[in-house]
Amino acid sequence: MSRLLATSALALCLLGASPAFAQTQPPAAPGYVLPNTETWELKGEDGYPYQIFVSRPAGPAPEGGYPVLTVLDGNAMFAGFAETRRMHEYMKADSGKAIVVGVGYRTDKAYDIRRIFDLTGGPPPPPWDVQLGKVPNGGWDKFLDFLTGKLRSELDRRYTINRDRQALYGHSLGGLFAVHALFTRPTAFHALIAASPSLFWHDREMQTEERDFAAGLQAGRIQKVSRLMVVWGEREDTMLERWDAETFVRRMEPLSAFGLRTRSEAYADEVHITVPSRSVTSTLRFAFTWP
Repeated sequence: MSRLLATSALALCLLGASPAFAQTQPPAAPGYVLPNTETWELKGEDGYPYQIFVSRPAGPAPEGGYPVLTVLDGNAMFAGFAETRRMHEYMKADSGKAIVVGVGYRTDKAYDIRRIFDLTGGPPPPPWDVQLGKVPNGGWDKFLDFLTGKLRSELDRRYTINRDRQALYGHSLGGLFAVHALFTRPTAFHALIAASPSLFWHDREMQTEERDFAAGLQAGRIQKVSRLMVVWGEREDTMLERWDAETFVRRMEPLSAFGLRTRSEAYADEVHITVPSRSVTSTLRFAFTWP
């Protein structure tokens, strides 16, 4: 998160440092609008206004309703997924017949500090606690309630969705959130994609959740479970995200004997922030290819 905030701050500094250049430019032209997309606002139970971005097929919903891929950090991620979904629709692929939903914030920036609250279960670990220790955190269960409750119902009201074909994509802290969703609500989504998951953020808590999940699956207490894809870059800036992803996948693979389907991929030459762009097509295929 600190890297992302620093990147945004640097961009603002560069823009602010060149007023003379800005004055010589012609009047701004209208912004580009992605075809077959729309955006609207939906408030959480605490009144917080989330910006919802939707990319949907041109035709009517298929029998049973549209499958849905929910993409976290929608301000940063939605456009890539939306345009790729549209190209898949053009090619008449199954992944083009679904709805992509970006969940974001009322900002023009790629990321918003609110994500610390939505995507985590508590305070940040060292050394991030120095910079982010006073930022509201720990709201991931409330956010998960919002995604699977109010948002899902509103999507069904507007578009008619298939509630059994719901996938979730998250990167970095979003990947941490996706793993938390798998462990604590294994039936909430049919597919989960965790890209460069920041599992170290809640090291002990995630280990406890993992043991409880594995024990429940092995004992037969979990009858239905999401399928899981984990991706990461070979050149992750914080190497813990690579090491943790690799070992996490190895621990999950034996659970295939108890119903957990797992896929993983390491992207050559990709760093932390470039993993999402690389993962778009594989995510859509993983989420929407039968079963």
